[in-house]
Amino acid sequence: MQVIFTPGPSQSIDQVGVTKNTVLVSLFDNVRGRAMRFTPTEAGSSWQATALALPDMTSVHIVDTDHASDTAFLSVEGYLEPSQLWLLEGKGQPHKVKSAPARFKTDKLVTEQYWATSTDGTRVPYFIVHRRDMKLNGANPTLLTAYGGFQVSYTPLYAPEIGQLWLDRGGVYVVANIRGGGEFGPAWHEAGRKSGRQKVYDDFASVGRDLISRKITSPRHLGIRGRSNGGLLSGVQMTQHPDLWNAVIIGVPLLDMEHFETMSAGASWAAEYGSMSVPAEADFLRSISPVQHLKADVSYPEPFIFTATSDDRVGPVHARRFAARLEALGKPFFYYEDIEGGHSGTVNAPEVAHERALEAVYLSHRLMDAD
Repeated sequence: MQVIFTPGPSQSIDQVGVTKNTVLVSLFDNVRGRAMRFTPTEAGSSWQATALALPDMTSVHIVDTDHASDTAFLSVEGYLEPSQLWLLEGKGQPHKVKSAPARFKTDKLVTEQYWATSTDGTRVPYFIVHRRDMKLNGANPTLLTAYGGFQVSYTPLYAPEIGQLWLDRGGVYVVANIRGGGEFGPAWHEAGRKSGRQKVYDDFASVGRDLISRKITSPRHLGIRGRSNGGLLSGVQMTQHPDLWNAVIIGVPLLDMEHFETMSAGASWAAEYGSMSVPAEADFLRSISPVQHLKADVSYPEPFIFTATSDDRVGPVHARRFAARLEALGKPFFYYEDIEGGHSGTVNAPEVAHERALEAVYLSHRLMDAD
């Protein structure tokens, strides 16, 4: 048995495929998709590595391999690249054979990657998609999103609704690869688990501050969006850093962390969040729980909260309690509850369009009409 490849600290393996004479590996290197081909030497004692030439700032996956030849198909997708099919044959380089249709114009847009420094000195990468002629004047309407949990990686993904409803209108789109995810392997996830989750929230706020320090945007023009565990992220950001954002979208969220284990599937997430039955973990959960940290004497950005009546994973109670607490404090907010969809979203195209439109109008009002 031989070790063909060992990922470095900036890498995480995505997939492995085998053809007749080669081994293919798709991976992420600093969250940027790569693919490599490994071919045994004539003596068979070692393997020769060849990097495959594919578009940068994308996600790369192995679609299929042929064990009877050295043919394989790869997929490539990025923030500005719809899903593409690439063919790899023999010892050559891959070439594109098919692409899904583009849903928005990209000739005036660019994807870049920057790094922010978190509270404890950890460097946190983030992708930013914007117009090539973007002015560094602090006035660009900017939408920042992340997940930060369950070893879920936020890698480059083509999102037509972001292109049409945000980028086409001059918005800036940012995806932060904060701890708690799987972008750099298990250790990146482990660092943001249980009582370490404050690192997740510090990472996200640090990306927001980095965008401001680069004069890409300002608190008045900076908004955030998160769903599910990302909805908890948005709720924590609203309560911990209310002056950093002017728009906060909180979708199908966990927000009452003092009672999450008793609601819906919450008990199954104790390995991620911790448990109120463990004193040290309970102290941490109390320190971050958004519902309990809303205060009468604090000015909050007016959030848009949405949930689903039939959500059987997180449940609508978290969002309802958060909205009820805001109402009791006399704080403004927008609230929408879908009576048909579940945790993953609504069940029909018109309702999807309706929800996307609600988000777009809210972001436009809060960030583009902020002056």
